[in-house]
Amino acid sequence: MNVLWLQSGGCGGCTMSLLCADTPNLMATLADGGIELLWHPSLSEASGADVIALLEDCAAGRQRLDVLCVEGALLRGPKGTGRFHMLAGTGRPMIDWVQSLAARAHHTVAVGTCAAYGGVTAAAFNPTDACGLQYDGDTSGGLLGADYRSGSGLPVINIAGCPTHPGWVIDTLLALAMDEVSADSLDAIGRPRFYADHLVHHGCSRNEFYEFKASAEKPSDLGCLMEHMGCKGTQAHADCNLRPWNGQGSCTNGGYACISCTEPGFEEPGHPFSQTPKVGGIPIGLPTDMPKAWFVALAALSKSATPKRVRENATADHTVVTPAIRKTGRK
Repeated sequence: MNVLWLQSGGCGGCTMSLLCADTPNLMATLADGGIELLWHPSLSEASGADVIALLEDCAAGRQRLDVLCVEGALLRGPKGTGRFHMLAGTGRPMIDWVQSLAARAHHTVAVGTCAAYGGVTAAAFNPTDACGLQYDGDTSGGLLGADYRSGSGLPVINIAGCPTHPGWVIDTLLALAMDEVSADSLDAIGRPRFYADHLVHHGCSRNEFYEFKASAEKPSDLGCLMEHMGCKGTQAHADCNLRPWNGQGSCTNGGYACISCTEPGFEEPGHPFSQTPKVGGIPIGLPTDMPKAWFVALAALSKSATPKRVRENATADHTVVTPAIRKTGRK
């Protein structure tokens, strides 16, 4: 399976993340899975006329194109011309190349939330008219249109994340190489379900504090980050705490709130990322599948039963009270 990777309007962070994959040799891992990287702007040696010839061959059908990966948002401005982003040496806007290549690709993959939904590049008043491959925020459409289907019959596969977890990219490419991706493999907004069917909350190291609603009050505190610090881990679809980054890291493990970067529109929450907006003292962003009344009742009950150890540790930057020692043997 061959893969062509293009970078459009973005920071290149998803490629940098991919280079931090746990595998000691990324290229060998792809090769072992039967994946050939035709070209990548940061990882390949070819440049100039050689690359242009390759792109022309792919667009014309002379070179088989199994997977088109696009990283970064698609810049449609000014006024739909795409001339804010011209592909060097070709005289053509990047969006023209993407449209031509997507028409030939057996699979089309959006790598990162920018390519999937517009992301940070499409924030604020969006002067470049940036969008995702098949979404503009949470609205279906984007550059390729809501009805676009690749040669496989699938819509764009959205490996959302800002940046993406390297494992999400590698696992998706390997699944495509083994022909194990179907419409049922994707969720309602095109994300691979192997990671999007989880919540960041799952496996979070702060879950005991969450259960007792023992909340952090400042960035260095150990407690749950949901009530005051803006954490959206109970709403964000990803397995960040089940397969930690680089073997042990995640936003919440590092003391920072989950900003829900795998979701459309995460870049403009309407409030500071590190603050939780509330109405009547109740957080607006509640767990995705819990009725508000249930959450309020559970929170009140949990807080009334919070052990001293959990309550005091929640607002400290290190463990102040250690767990009690109990004899476990039966008499």
